[in-house]
Amino acid sequence: MKKVTTKGLSNKLPSILWQSFSPLPVVGVDEVGRGCLAGPVYAAAVCLKHDEDNSFFTDSKLLSEKRREELSPLISKNHWASLGFASVEEIDELNILQASLLAMKRAVLNLELLMNLKIGHVLVDGNFKIPGLSRAQTAIVKGDLRCAPISAASIIAKVARDQLMKKMGEQFPGYGFEKHKGYGCPSHKEAIAQQGPCLQHRKTFSGVKEFLSRPGL
Repeated sequence: MKKVTTKGLSNKLPSILWQSFSPLPVVGVDEVGRGCLAGPVYAAAVCLKHDEDNSFFTDSKLLSEKRREELSPLISKNHWASLGFASVEEIDELNILQASLLAMKRAVLNLELLMNLKIGHVLVDGNFKIPGLSRAQTAIVKGDLRCAPISAASIIAKVARDQLMKKMGEQFPGYGFEKHKGYGCPSHKEAIAQQGPCLQHRKTFSGVKEFLSRPGL
């Protein structure tokens, strides 16, 4: 699994006063699974109903799995939250960046259905705005560290995708999805080389495409 290198960045980058954005309501969106070799990419959109007790929200990668699993249902209970995803097939067809943005767009539109309200301003983690989404948008680098709605979205998306990958570990045994969640750790790469890819592997990704002739598919 890719080593987390965001330690200390929250002290160097200024926090984002998300309440200052307009028009309302303001929503944070983030994705997870972009760097994986297998599984869909997930995104979550969150609209915080209030700014109380949100100081513990941070990049989901900096929280333990147990803490994420504690926070995710609390976020869903106390705020507005929804998910979107792009499938492995869409990732291979569109490329991972466009598929990630598509998952974000779906999360935002699903949130609008849930809230029965058009979103006013979307705060997007990263460098890119969501194409085809006619809402005010601001892209925020390291937003999951600096902006509470994006941090909350990162937690929701991470927990949902991890739960899915654990189920995929049962459906496709031998790859260790339940442990590494599809990331390209050495044990995962070795399993692909030995067994060949399965239906949930991203065929256009290095580390997978070299073994497409193997019988795993």
